[in-house]
Amino acid sequence: MAQGRGNSDIKYLTPIAVDTKKKKYCRFKKSGIKYIDYKDANFLLKFVNEQGKILPRRITGTSTKYQKKVSQAVKRARHLALMPYVADLLK
Repeated sequence: MAQGRGNSDIKYLTPIAVDTKKKKYCRFKKSGIKYIDYKDANFLLKFVNEQGKILPRRITGTSTKYQKKVSQAVKRARHLALMPYVADLLK
């Protein structure tokens, strides 16, 4: 492999910031989900970060109506000890 100026396989340590914003969508509206089950802890783990905090709407893309239902379901699951309130590395 030649080390010239015309070499196109340049490897960067960090990825280059490219402005390709993916359209956020509400997965509940798209799938037609009406009820969010608080007993399904594996599904609710998608809406909390590594420390166990509920992710905001601006990150997940969930609509206001379903974000309220998600947060209520997470709080109920925490109360019944199905999910932790605080964690070091949850995922």
